[in-house]
Amino acid sequence: MHVDPARLDALAAVVRTGTFDAAARELHVTPSAVSQRVKALEGSVGQVLVSRAKPCTPTAAGEALVRLAGQVDLLSRDAVAALAGDAARPQAVTVVVNADSLSTWFVGALAMLRDSPTRFWVEQEDEAHSAALLRDGTATAAVTSDSRAVQGCRVEPLGALRYVAVASPDVVASHLRGRPLARALPVAPRVEFNAKDSLQELFLDRLGADPARDRGLWHRVPSSSGIIDAIRAGLGWGMAPQVAVAADLASGGLVRVAPRHRLDVPLFWQHWRVRSPTLDALTHAVRTAASTSLVPPPP
Repeated sequence: MHVDPARLDALAAVVRTGTFDAAARELHVTPSAVSQRVKALEGSVGQVLVSRAKPCTPTAAGEALVRLAGQVDLLSRDAVAALAGDAARPQAVTVVVNADSLSTWFVGALAMLRDSPTRFWVEQEDEAHSAALLRDGTATAAVTSDSRAVQGCRVEPLGALRYVAVASPDVVASHLRGRPLARALPVAPRVEFNAKDSLQELFLDRLGADPARDRGLWHRVPSSSGIIDAIRAGLGWGMAPQVAVAADLASGGLVRVAPRHRLDVPLFWQHWRVRSPTLDALTHAVRTAASTSLVPPPP
């Protein structure tokens, strides 16, 4: 079955922008033209491809075609670049990365490609939820904690980002010193990223803490650097990438809580299953950057 590229582009634009009107502005056509193209595509495949809600979201069949649209665009631009050299239009690649990787090692991968014509559109999402953006065709590649390949994607291990529990000396003195840690830590004030952040609970479970005692004051700071700043300021204890707090630990500004315990979160690189020079270059850079900052994953 032949799929009209213009119809694919219309579907992808609707999903990307969330509305038919916004897709029309992006494609420089009328909203009626966008609607007609999407309806024609649905007619040709015999399935509804997009939910007409606000925002518009793809159905399962729509996700597959949105991925196809992105792959066609990626390969087309690679071909144009091979033919036109420096005259080619810049390539755009959307990558989903969790906040802690973005603040510690991932930018190093992008820096290796600073002389390429590729434009990187980085979306921030929790590593346990980024696969959804690959699945619906929004992203070309993602750093994820899910080892299961999304349909149409390849997955490879990168290593593990090591987290340690840290607190300011004042918090240790006020809430933890001289008390059994498994009893004191659940009720001590703590700092977490957002509602999806489960690192603190995982660490408490690792210590064998009683979850029924988890009644401490907690704060949410949706920023990797902001969490560390809040911990430094004495708002509570929290989990932080070891590479991000190494200087604080060396200076005594922060103290490791339960220094014999740590939490290694395995990370994986998932990307579309296409042979693309642009994607190959990005994958090589990600592997290289990860090898210098991540630790071997737990057995």
